[in-house]
Formats: sequence, C-alpha cells, structure tokens
Amino acid sequence: IHYLCTRQAEGVQVMHLGVQMACTWVCKLVQLRKWIAEPSHVVLISAASAWEIATKVRIGKLPGAEAVVDSYQDCLKEQGFTPLAITTDHALRAGSLPGPHRDPFDRMLIAQAQAENIALISNEALFDSYGVRRIW
Repeated sequence: IHYLCTRQAEGVQVMHLGVQMACTWVCKLVQLRKWIAEPSHVVLISAASAWEIATKVRIGKLPGAEAVVDSYQDCLKEQGFTPLAITTDHALRAGSLPGPHRDPFDRMLIAQAQAENIALISNEALFDSYGVRRIW
C-alpha cells in the first residue's frame, strides 16, 4: 500500500514487513503519524495508491481490504488528505523512467515526486537511484 504524504508531498510506502523490522517500523510510523498530524503539513495521497489497493484487492493480495476500496474517498476526507491525480506528464515520466524497476505503482510515485518536486517517505532505497528525495 502506498501513501504519498507531504508538506509538498512526501510518500509513505508500507510494504510487507518481517517480524524483525516490526519494532523499527512501528517507531517510524509513530514519528510519521506525528509529522502527518502537524496542521501546517499538507498530505497528498497519490491516485496510484487507490489504483494499487484496488488492484491488489481484485487479485486477492489484500484479503479483507474490500472496505478500504469501498470507502477510499471518505477515508481521505476524514483524514484531511488531499488526492494527487495522475497527470499526462506523470504517466509519460513513469513510462519513460530508465532502469530495471518494473513495479508500475512505484514508477508512478517516482514520476510524481520528480514532476512535482516532492519527497517520498519510503524505506525503498531503490528510489534513491532515481534522484528522488526520500525520507525514512
């Protein structure tokens, strides 16, 4: 599940985590939640997040998350998040990115971060090779 969270858009990427990473991840999550809750920060959620969640629900990789898809828009509003649409520029950038990284959702977040000059909150070190500012 991807979140693109920002003051100027910083993404949070939550992936499947091993038990050993759980404590570190929980500590980071607490820090991120405090940052996100700061009233002066604007939180952008990429349309790629909705796309990825709906896709993974459809193919059975997120069992039990149907309610997330059904109430996605309401959840964004309740949390005070701002949707970040996928533009033609974002799509062209994502499709043109060099390198072997094939995940279309990650490529879209990279493209949006580049196009909008925003940082991603993510533990994906692979993003660094694309010149994206990464926080985590």
